Amino acid sequence: GVKRISMHFLPDVYVPCEECEGKRYNDETLEVLYKGKNIHDVLEMTVEEGLEFFAPIPKVRHRLQTLFDVGLGYIKLGQSATTLSGGEAQRVKLASELQRRATGKTVFILDEPTTGLHSYDVGKLLIVLQHIVDNGDTVIVIEHNLDIIKNADVVIDLGPEGGDEGGYLLDVATPEQLMLNEDSYTGQYLKHVLVERS
Repeated sequence: GVKRISMHFLPDVYVPCEECEGKRYNDETLEVLYKGKNIHDVLEMTVEEGLEFFAPIPKVRHRLQTLFDVGLGYIKLGQSATTLSGGEAQRVKLASELQRRATGKTVFILDEPTTGLHSYDVGKLLIVLQHIVDNGDTVIVIEHNLDIIKNADVVIDLGPEGGDEGGYLLDVATPEQLMLNEDSYTGQYLKHVLVERS
């Protein structure tokens, strides 16, 4: 679909292939249609559009639903993995793991999975994480998002600052217990969020 031109001391430049015009397939392949769409059209769909398009095919629909559930409904089906942000790539891996049968022996470690997510999608991610826990597996999340922290079973609070002034264990507690810790910045912010909730 694209050709890379090496610019030596500058970043490489990518230009559309002259033969396929960036579609990645030859004309014969593009003539094959499913429900009026060729492979290029399908790969240009978002996950959300693919959910509707592939609704009659349970195996495909289930895989797309998992991507949608982790907040990736907007990415294109044919999007290159190299264009995904760290948070998006992490959620693709999470969706892949969610396709497997729960064993109750898996530990998922996620580093700031809410990065770049709209608050609506954070809520959907929380549902997915709770589903993992309900199936008996363990989820460890490194996160600054208070919506995630307030829903944790246990919070391990490190601080009090960042860099050389941080990294000290301040508390291991439920969110409700942590908000009572006067030495915890996280606890003080949680207090506002948890009091609003009640």
